[in-house]
Amino acid sequence: MAKILVTGATGFTGKALSRRLVEGGEQVVAFVRPASDIRELEELGVECLRVDIKNAEDVMDHFAGVSKVFHIAAAYRAEYADHDEFRLVNVEATRNLLEAAKRNAVRRFVHCSTVGVQGRIDHPPADEEYRFLPGDHYQQSKLEGELLARRYFSEGLPGVVVRPVGIYGPGDTRFLKLFKPISKGMFVMIGTGNTLYHLTYIADLVDGFLLCGEKDEALGEVFTIAGETYTTIRELVHMIADVLGKPRPTWHVPFYPVYLASVACEKICGAIGIAPPLYPRRVEFFYKDRAFSIEKAKRSLGYSPKVGLHEGLAATADWYKEKGMI
Repeated sequence: MAKILVTGATGFTGKALSRRLVEGGEQVVAFVRPASDIRELEELGVECLRVDIKNAEDVMDHFAGVSKVFHIAAAYRAEYADHDEFRLVNVEATRNLLEAAKRNAVRRFVHCSTVGVQGRIDHPPADEEYRFLPGDHYQQSKLEGELLARRYFSEGLPGVVVRPVGIYGPGDTRFLKLFKPISKGMFVMIGTGNTLYHLTYIADLVDGFLLCGEKDEALGEVFTIAGETYTTIRELVHMIADVLGKPRPTWHVPFYPVYLASVACEKICGAIGIAPPLYPRRVEFFYKDRAFSIEKAKRSLGYSPKVGLHEGLAATADWYKEKGMI
């Protein structure tokens, strides 16, 4: 049986995708780092190979039998991360995988980008043709990786680019920074709360990836995969409070004083080599609109999100409670 390669399989999205592929009867292989915890993947039946995707020769040596690739792995935004690491993983490692896929005549390469390549959305909702405006080193490296993948696809490698919006659901801990203070009655809104934000539930995102891995209509295209609707930050916070059974937060502070403090904090912490507790990107969450159209994915792929925002937030809250996180 031909193998499906998933990079980033130890992460939230990659693991969920790997699980669905295995459940569908596919033979899944994962390239993992030496220090990765692979117990859960092995229990699923995923073949885990210790491969350094930043090493072109190592990648090429382990591509035999691979018919399809889902490239999910990325260097993500730790605020103190080495900026060179973003390029090494998000661009150069992507090049290694694309080249190996090309030389081994892989029949489909699904590349995971991010809506972050479009930065703030001045005229929401944005579609796939909206302009690029990466806002930090991570987003810039993801843009370069996406454009590289699209060049390979235009030159004949059968491939698709997926741009997910904010990913959440049971198994994710990134949104604890919202759930936890709301649960404790300590959440403070920065700014008006009118900023737009868009989420996608993990099961819906996996549906989108699978469609991009199967549909002929997907080849050579870029698709934004997101939930059915976007919302304001205030509405999102109120919904989280509701599913937690907590009072809706009412405290708020002006945006700009907090933003200026975050800039100063980042510079000071950067000078002494520690991770800043407050930094501009975290504060910009409350200021930059991020709302997107999924009409192209609906029209071309038959994509249809199944999990509503309230349902997804409730399931996420239940998982946090089950794990003792809130």
